Amino acid sequence: MPSAPEDLLAAARAWAADDPDAATRAELQTVIAAAEGGEESALSDLADRFAGLLEFGTAGLRGALGAGPNRMNRAVVIRAAAGLTAYLKTLTDQPFVVIGYDARFNSDVFARDTAAVVLGAGGRAAILPRPLPTPVLAYAIRHLGADAGVMVTASHNPPQDNGYKVYVGDGSQIVPPVDAHIAAQIDAVNSVDGVPRAASGWEILGDDVLDAYVRDAATVVADDTPRDLVVVHTAMHGVGTETIRRAFAAAGFDEPISVAAQADPDPNFPTVTFPNPEEPGAMDLALDLAEQTGPDLVIANDPDADRCAAAIAGPGGWRMLRGDEVGALLGAHILARGVPAGRPFANSIVSSRLLGAMATAAGVAHEETLTGFKWIGRVPDLAFGYEEALGYCVDSAHVRDKDGVSAALLLSELAATRKARGSDLQSVLDELAVTHGVYATDAFSIRVTDLARIDELMARLRAEPPSEVAGVAVARIDDLAQGVAGLLPTEGLRYYLADDSRIIVRPSGTEPKLKIYLEVIEPVADAVDLPPARGRAASRLAAVREAMAAATA
Repeated sequence: MPSAPEDLLAAARAWAADDPDAATRAELQTVIAAAEGGEESALSDLADRFAGLLEFGTAGLRGALGAGPNRMNRAVVIRAAAGLTAYLKTLTDQPFVVIGYDARFNSDVFARDTAAVVLGAGGRAAILPRPLPTPVLAYAIRHLGADAGVMVTASHNPPQDNGYKVYVGDGSQIVPPVDAHIAAQIDAVNSVDGVPRAASGWEILGDDVLDAYVRDAATVVADDTPRDLVVVHTAMHGVGTETIRRAFAAAGFDEPISVAAQADPDPNFPTVTFPNPEEPGAMDLALDLAEQTGPDLVIANDPDADRCAAAIAGPGGWRMLRGDEVGALLGAHILARGVPAGRPFANSIVSSRLLGAMATAAGVAHEETLTGFKWIGRVPDLAFGYEEALGYCVDSAHVRDKDGVSAALLLSELAATRKARGSDLQSVLDELAVTHGVYATDAFSIRVTDLARIDELMARLRAEPPSEVAGVAVARIDDLAQGVAGLLPTEGLRYYLADDSRIIVRPSGTEPKLKIYLEVIEPVADAVDLPPARGRAASRLAAVREAMAAATA
C-alpha cells in the first residue's frame, strides 16, 4: 500500500473512481478532500483505510463498514465474490452458490452483489428468502447441492462491522489451502468496474429450505423424552427468534418466552455494547426476565444464531454457564444416549480437557483441533464437537458447523429430562466433577487499537519464557506456530504447569485482541469433597489469572 502522501491520495482517488456505491464513494471523497487540505487526522484516516485490502482468510472477511480497501463495502465484497467465483470455476464450469445474510447494515446488499457476480461469471446463485441464521445457510449448501455457500454476517461483532463467511460444497467452512487460492484470485481483480455483474436473474429461495432445516434440527431431540420445560430466550437483536420458535414447536416444546426488547433484528443493537452473550451486561435483560418469570432455563443466541449460551438458577440467583460447561453438559447427554462406534468427539485446543476425559472414560474417540469451528466441523463422522466460545455441533449430518438452534434444542431436552427426575443441569455438572475432577476454566482478553501491540506481546513471551506461573513450575511450553501433536502451525503459545494447569495465549482470529485461556484440574475425593475442591480450583485459577495478567500487561 502507498506510503507517501501523494501516492496515498492517488490510490484513494483511483479507488473512489472505481467504487460502485454512491454512499461510500462520497464518504471517501470527503476524506480525500480533507487530506488534500492538509488535515493530519484525514491523512491518518486515509492511511488506515488503505493499509491493505481487507484480508481474506479462513474466517473469510470481517471488518468495519466504510469506504476503502481496508473496510467492508460493496467494492471489497464484489472483489471477494469475483475471487471466490474464479476459484470455483477452476473446479466446475457452472458453479452454484447459495447465499445467506443476517440483518446487519448492508448485509442484503452484499448478498445481492455476490449473486450478481456469480451470475455474471456464468454461474448459478440462490439467495435465502430473508435474514436468517448462519446454520440455515450452512444446512442449505448440502440440502441444495451447491458448490459453495456465502453467509454475510459479522456474527457477534459490534454494530459498525460486517463480514463475509465462505463455505465449500460439503457445508464446512474453508480451510487452507482453499483460502489462499481464493485470496490469490481476489488479488487478481484489477478493478470492480471490470467484474461482470448480472443486473438480475438470481433465485430468491422460498421457505422450503427453512422448513427442511427446522424439520431436521428437531430430530436431535428423541421422540420419547420429556418436554415440560419453560425457557427464556434472547436473540440479542439478531435473526434467531423466528427460527428458534419454529424449531421448539417442531420438537414439541412450548414456545420460549422472548426478551421482547431483543427479539427483533436491529443492526444498531441498542440494548447491548457488544452483541455477544459472553460480554458483561449482554445477558442482563434475559436474566432480569428470568427473575420475573421463573423459567427452568435461559438460552441466548448471538446475532446470527450459530452460538448458544445458557444460564441456570442457583442459590445465589441466575448464573451464566461457561462455554465449557455447556460443552460438558451436551457431551454428557450425547454419551448417555449412546455414540455409534467410530464417531468421535472433538473440541478445540483452547477448550476444556474435560470432554476428552469424558470420551475416553466412555470408550469414545476424541480429537483435539485447532481453534475455530472450521477445523471442528471437518472431523469425519463427528458425533459432537464444541469450542469454548459458545459454539456447538450436535448434528453434523445436517450442519457441519456450529449451530445455536439445534444446540438449544438438545440442551433443553437434557434440562427437561432432568426436571422430570426432580433434578437439574447443575446436578449433571456436579456428577461430572465427582467422576472426573473439577475442570475450572477462565479466559481474559487484551483489546488493542494497534495490532502491532499483539505482535510485541507474543515476541516478548517467546523471548522471555516464564519458568513458573503463580509459584508453580512451567513443565512444558509448546510454540503452536511450530505445529504440535499433528496440528498445523497456528500463532500461539501453550504452557503446561507442573500441577497440570494449562495456559494458552493466542491472538483472536476475528477481533483486535490477544486472548489468554486458563484451565486448572482439581481432584475430587467424593461428593462431600466437591465444594472444597471447587474452592481450591477457584483459588488456583485466580492465582494463575493474576500472574498471566501481569505477564501480558
